[in-house]
Amino acid sequence: MAMKVTMKLAMAMIFIVVVLGNQVVISKGMTLCNLTQDDLITCKPAVSKVDPPIDPTAECCTALKKADFSCLCSYKNSMMLPSFGIDPDRALQLPDKCKIPTTTKCTKK
Repeated sequence: MAMKVTMKLAMAMIFIVVVLGNQVVISKGMTLCNLTQDDLITCKPAVSKVDPPIDPTAECCTALKKADFSCLCSYKNSMMLPSFGIDPDRALQLPDKCKIPTTTKCTKK
């Protein structure tokens, strides 16, 4: 029974971590798509479903400069993101809004 609870807790934590930043980290020492958990949290207001939309902060744009956009694009159609208030369309707009040149073509399909 304890094993089932532990496994469920671990799966829930992984689920939440992935949603927080479209590839978040499980611990501060690990990163996903070259972004730390703090980097991803910094950008969350700019990708949240709020009206009017919030522009990304300078801190968010600085963090995005080190992102692996090909990696981030792999999560663009995730069904989990909208359920956590993350708007994939707004996330796709961040490189342009931050004026970050990228060769990755990541369009929502």
